[in-house]
Amino acid sequence: MTRKELFGGVGSIAAAALVLTLPAPAGLSPEGHRMAALFVVTLILFMTEALPVAVTAMLAIGLQPLFGVAPIGAAIATAMSPVFYFVIAMFCIAQAFVSSGLDRRFALWLLARAGTDSRRVLAAFMGGTAVMSTVISDVPCTALFMAIALGLFEKMGIRPGESRFAKSVMMGIPIAALIGGIGTPAGTSINVLGLSLMTQYGKVTIPFLHWAALGLPMVIVLVPVAWWALLYCYPPEIAIIGPVSEVRAEQAAQGPLTAPEKKVLAVFGTMIVCWVASTWVKQLDVVIVSILGAVAMFLPGMKLMGWKAVERSTGWDALLMIAGVTSLGAASTKSGLAQWLVDGSLGGLAGASPVVVVAVVSAFTVLIRLLLPIGPVVVAVVIPPIAILAERSGANPALYALPVVFTASCAFLLPLDAVPLVTYSRGYYGMLDMAKPGILISVVWVGVMTAVMVLLGPILGLL
Repeated sequence: MTRKELFGGVGSIAAAALVLTLPAPAGLSPEGHRMAALFVVTLILFMTEALPVAVTAMLAIGLQPLFGVAPIGAAIATAMSPVFYFVIAMFCIAQAFVSSGLDRRFALWLLARAGTDSRRVLAAFMGGTAVMSTVISDVPCTALFMAIALGLFEKMGIRPGESRFAKSVMMGIPIAALIGGIGTPAGTSINVLGLSLMTQYGKVTIPFLHWAALGLPMVIVLVPVAWWALLYCYPPEIAIIGPVSEVRAEQAAQGPLTAPEKKVLAVFGTMIVCWVASTWVKQLDVVIVSILGAVAMFLPGMKLMGWKAVERSTGWDALLMIAGVTSLGAASTKSGLAQWLVDGSLGGLAGASPVVVVAVVSAFTVLIRLLLPIGPVVVAVVIPPIAILAERSGANPALYALPVVFTASCAFLLPLDAVPLVTYSRGYYGMLDMAKPGILISVVWVGVMTAVMVLLGPILGLL
């Protein structure tokens, strides 16, 4: 047993016992008090990784009857949300891009145009990741561009921990993926989960184009800001990275678009058209279009990939985590714990101006991401009660809930989220290295989020 496993296992049990021993705070029901103990158990296990994330997610479902917060049938039923199937569909679509070679073609095309200036190369890595991440899940995008970056570092003879340029690239890729993910509802499972919860608890629906009208301007502003912050904090010690002839040679060797690449572009282009059309045609839900698009990749005559390839590439831990935290969020809402937490921290927003509401909620979400390092957990726990709080205040639930959903992707202070952990594990930057540029990006994020919501929200009828 490692020290982390010992601390997580013993610490979670001790913390739960302490919570149950202490008297329930004023305004919190006995059921909510027990839910708080269960929440502490799962939070510590998630943060310490004493158990695999997927196992902790299953435990969060299995312990609900034992803690007296929900019967097992209800716990499992709430776990199976549309988001679960959206994530499966997006893993299928991501695998289609990989199997056809379309993902690498795009990355090589971008890098071939970046030139030899290290600053432009960083911009190419971040810009490409952000663009792809607007419609493809963050983790596959990060893994793709990381693999290309590692090949570049190997040719340059850069080893982990020795280069500010490599440090900026390896932090810039996941940062850009997280920023790009807010561009459209299809960018990340957090968005779809937030939309589902807003519809369920706030009785409000955000059309695809309305979301994109808010998210894409944020992406356009925040990616250059993140690029500048990384260069400011870690100026590259390498001005010229060398000739790009090898990249261009590899790009030329690919030749014209292949038949599988054309098929993927056709299916994915149709999906984008349907996503946009969902703004007016309610039957074309983001999840429905994603599922049908994934199925189309397997139809006779397509032959884009086999199911075994999808099985190998699917992050089953991410799927089970989505299921577990969705169930946990529903139990927190039903028990009254989530409402008690939100009332205590954000209850004073009733009657405040939209500028204050958006700024405070955004800043609150940035900070709570340090305590709850998993984005879906933040959304599942905070959205239901904050949507109800908005209704009680006579405000549009979107005013309170959308900043939470957007800012749940603002995980730049520490590399604790699954997306930055992809590159952090390679050793090119330390745990605290992300904090310096992360603080700058987070501060600008809150300002940009507030401006976009306040200026564009009324035009879109969301405020």
